Amino acid sequence: MTTLQSPKVSIITPSYNQGQFIEETIQSVLGQDYPNIEYLIVDGGSNDNTIDILKQYLGRLKWISEKDKGQADAINKGIKKTSGEIVCWLNSDDTILPGAVSKAVNLFVSNPEIKLVYGKSYFTDQEGNINGSYPTEKFDFQRLAMFNFISQPSVFFKRDAYDKVGGLNAQLNYSLDYDLWIKIGKEFQTKYLEKYLSCYRLHESSKTVDKNQALHSHKEGIAVVYSHYGWVPANRLYGYYRHLLESKGITLLKFIKPLEILIVLILTLLTYLRINRSICPADIKYLRWKNIRKLRADWSKPDKIY
Repeated sequence: MTTLQSPKVSIITPSYNQGQFIEETIQSVLGQDYPNIEYLIVDGGSNDNTIDILKQYLGRLKWISEKDKGQADAINKGIKKTSGEIVCWLNSDDTILPGAVSKAVNLFVSNPEIKLVYGKSYFTDQEGNINGSYPTEKFDFQRLAMFNFISQPSVFFKRDAYDKVGGLNAQLNYSLDYDLWIKIGKEFQTKYLEKYLSCYRLHESSKTVDKNQALHSHKEGIAVVYSHYGWVPANRLYGYYRHLLESKGITLLKFIKPLEILIVLILTLLTYLRINRSICPADIKYLRWKNIRKLRADWSKPDKIY
């Protein structure tokens, strides 16, 4: 890859008290074979061993440590402090796979009209063992309303597209990435690179796994979808009400699965009609047997976490 074909790639890692994982994250970036990477870690004022680890990498990366207003604020800050034409952020408990940056850049260089590239991700446990994969799909803007099939640590995007859509919404706590994918996907060409680019770590304190945060995540996701599409898909409402029942501790329903499904379906239908006023053709299209079977799925398993 010549210099002219090696645009600068800025990688930002937002971090807060992730000393347990951050060194593995750092090494996954510094071990890339791509020649033009700018790496910045934006730490939120960690009080664990994070700063001691960062000091070991002086001269190989840049870092700042100061209080911020949350993850989106930290990422926005980091992007403003960098200058790469291509940008990605990598959370401090995730890693990117060898050659990931080169694969993404090659696609951008050969297709200048593309503004966002996303690949596949492995799920790993706390120790880094692979135990599943994120259910990614070929890009479809309408389908994106129903399911966020874009795995955040495997995403690279152009800075000009990020700027054009206003960057990350700092008011969001759970769907900040999803909101950005929708905004960029609506305005610009987006491409699925069907290769594994990252490892998405699932552990007890991560927002994806923490059941106490699941309900808030569902609510925020529904609000984000409605703000962009003016429509809330039935499957999103179903997921919300299923988690609502679980959060209320209605244990009896766990032993009467058909009753649980019936109650959730009724709540879903009533809310769906109140919000959308009519049936969207996309929801009818989604009523296929393989999707109906998912109503009985155990979403607590790694390969079921959407």
